[in-house]
Amino acid sequence: MKSYISVFKMRLRMELQYRGAMIGGMLCQMFFGLILVALYRALYEGHPQSIPIENVATYVWIQQGFFRMMLASDSELLDKIRTGDISYDMCRPVNMYGFYYARIMALKLMGSVMRAVPMLFMAFLLPKGWGMNLPSSPASLMAAVPALVLGLLCVCALENITVAFTMITLDPRGMQGLLNLLMMTLSGNVIPLTLFPDSWQKVITLFPYAQLLDAPIRIYTGDYGLESVLRVYMIQGFWVVVLVALGAYMWNQNKKRMIVQGG
Repeated sequence: MKSYISVFKMRLRMELQYRGAMIGGMLCQMFFGLILVALYRALYEGHPQSIPIENVATYVWIQQGFFRMMLASDSELLDKIRTGDISYDMCRPVNMYGFYYARIMALKLMGSVMRAVPMLFMAFLLPKGWGMNLPSSPASLMAAVPALVLGLLCVCALENITVAFTMITLDPRGMQGLLNLLMMTLSGNVIPLTLFPDSWQKVITLFPYAQLLDAPIRIYTGDYGLESVLRVYMIQGFWVVVLVALGAYMWNQNKKRMIVQGG
């Protein structure tokens, strides 16, 4: 366990070095956040929805704030798979899945926090209907934090499954593009899941993608009452276990048939 904690800490320190990228990413997400909120406000003027526009704006800003948590990938690992240098890592006296799970978790966590904290602070300063709302209650805020942590565990497990497919195809673009499209659509990043028909939401909210940010946001805004929090945690925990088990199995199977050429 000490090895994985050390890897996690080292990756956190590495992410802290990219302050310029953090500022650029934050400004980019602020711009897209304003564009999306403007689009939803225009939609509401023509077709008012049952969900308040303030909640939709909050949904958009939290999604944009944690955008890096969704799409950040370990490019160094992908290069190692393509070139065969991953064979050196296979000689380490650690479980490879756990080793890279700790790396991607640190990458997604620090990259998200560095962008989300200042960005969400600025979103709070925007006018009502444009910016971010306070949580429905202090209890909702406290309940949303564990849900966000479980969402992070889910998305890290999904990322390692994508990497497992890359070990087979050697080119991450195809499978990664497909899985990222599913994740962006079914997590609520393209269109908030709260705007989908109720009959669709009953199914979509059970998918692993909805556990990443949609579930924490709904707890934060009060769409999920405190009586539903335990159920949300159980669904998220279920998907964490399933996705980690599937990813570890795929990694172990890939190691058995991996062939590294060159020398």
